[in-house]
Amino acid sequence: MRSRHDATVSYVSLQGTLSIPARANAIVVFAHGGGSWRLNYRTQQTAKALQQAGIATLLFDLLTYGEQADDSVTAGYRFDIPLLARRLAGTLAWLREQHDASTLSIGLFGVSTGAAAALVASGNLPEVRAIVSRGGRPDLAREALSLVTAPTLMIVGEFDEEAIRLNRGAAEQMACVRDLEIVRGATHLFEEPGTLETVERLAVQWFASHLAPSRED
Repeated sequence: MRSRHDATVSYVSLQGTLSIPARANAIVVFAHGGGSWRLNYRTQQTAKALQQAGIATLLFDLLTYGEQADDSVTAGYRFDIPLLARRLAGTLAWLREQHDASTLSIGLFGVSTGAAAALVASGNLPEVRAIVSRGGRPDLAREALSLVTAPTLMIVGEFDEEAIRLNRGAAEQMACVRDLEIVRGATHLFEEPGTLETVERLAVQWFASHLAPSRED
């Protein structure tokens, strides 16, 4: 497996890790609204599950260190969906310049407000072929929801009632293939035994199905 760190996106330097298993034909780019999320345990575990399924991963922090520090106090950056979407689009442009990743089918995995950024960015990026949202805020994508064409899976916990309401409302505004999975026994962070594993299984199945090369590829 090959890994690479750091990239310059939209004139800022972002920290990240690109991991490509042998014979991978697809890659999933992770997006989160704030914090050093690429180091988060749940993120690492989900990425590992995808890698074991032969799917490459790109874990990136969409905020700089300074922005993360400010966001931890004000929570301002994590709700700046246009900024996050631009950073994500820039990251995908950088990815296309990497020789060993340039031909891989692209999927996005969004968490919290990062899910909204993924949906907004995908509306202008036809190369995005699948999206998974975990405990996300797709409602914050607003009018961009109707422009999403990539098949989208929304995963929420059974006891995260507000997220269920928001995700259902967002799904109603989308015209693409979409599904809402409610994980039994789970709260917002999927900390309960076995719930994160369920998320991983659902994500792997969705990406494996929708990122598989077509006959035209």
